[in-house]
Amino acid sequence: MGPLRSVVLCGGGTGGHIYPLLAFADCLRRHDPNVRITCLGTPKGLENELIPPHGYDLRTIPAYQLPRSVNMNLVKTPTRMWTAARAAGKVIDEVRADVVVGFGGYVSVPGYLAAWRRELPIVIHEVNVPPGVANRLGMKFTRHVAVGFPHQPVQAEVLRDARVVGVPLRRGIAGLDRVAYRNAARARFGLRPDLPVLFVAGGSQGARSINLAVSGAAKELARYGVQVLHVIGARNEPVPIPSDLPVPYVTLPYLSEMELGYAAADLMLGRGGAMTCAEVAAIGLPTIYVPYPHSNQEQKRNALPVVEAGGGLLVDDGELTPDWLERTVIPLIRDPRRLAEMGAAAANYGRRDGDEALLRFVHEAVAR
Repeated sequence: MGPLRSVVLCGGGTGGHIYPLLAFADCLRRHDPNVRITCLGTPKGLENELIPPHGYDLRTIPAYQLPRSVNMNLVKTPTRMWTAARAAGKVIDEVRADVVVGFGGYVSVPGYLAAWRRELPIVIHEVNVPPGVANRLGMKFTRHVAVGFPHQPVQAEVLRDARVVGVPLRRGIAGLDRVAYRNAARARFGLRPDLPVLFVAGGSQGARSINLAVSGAAKELARYGVQVLHVIGARNEPVPIPSDLPVPYVTLPYLSEMELGYAAADLMLGRGGAMTCAEVAAIGLPTIYVPYPHSNQEQKRNALPVVEAGGGLLVDDGELTPDWLERTVIPLIRDPRRLAEMGAAAANYGRRDGDEALLRFVHEAVAR
């Protein structure tokens, strides 16, 4: 593979776009510390909090929310879209980019348009079905489309020719040995090393139903020796936890180092976001998925293949109650053999090399 001298990465708005971008940036830098990496973002997006602390150059440009339907008139008519594309083009020209790699979010569209006008290679990475509107628009300008999961080309006609590369994951997660790090991770949170741990992380959006169900089951879980490590979510109201439990129940508003929670856990309970599915499958963590209900069901589509492979369980948000948790979690988490089988099935479905596979794909696109 020839060297890449300058790469522009586009992705913003949510962690689902930004975390794979950062993992891929780290991969680029591992392979060549001298490669120039420039990230495009918006002035108010989450990328402003995540990208600069990792040491990458973030250039902000105007970006606008797109209509939900994609057609060529979308790019021909709005003058503000071309204004944003001109801003992206100035960045691309300044850094003399070899390729533009997009991970979705509205900021990706100006990057795709600017690269297309300059006849630069465009590589798109998509993790959802159906693809996000920004990436669907970008697919009109390139055939170099990569996806995170094998079910995506089967479920979406627009992705039928996409390359399955996996999801770029941070090295701290992709290289995690849960067994080796378990006791140290539990000690970090004040958990006992000799009792099972349920790790709960519903995310910042829509996790209140998970929080209430788990806190409602706290006494019964504790009675059977089940410890809980519960990430409430920074945007969620605290939930009442009984104070007289016989085993630890640890709550956190937010956890930036998710690998610590994964390492401490025997079983996870969470949503079905693409990043969550990719991470827990890669490391072989048995998971109970509770897909976010108020959407196009993409989280259910994300989680279902892992569950069908034997790597977890699926429960509708409306069916998640303290009673359901008590009936399901307690016998499962106290069955090491079943947990081991589920973990092995999850690991067999997941993959840890998404960053390297995407880099190979980018090199192919540039070589063509």
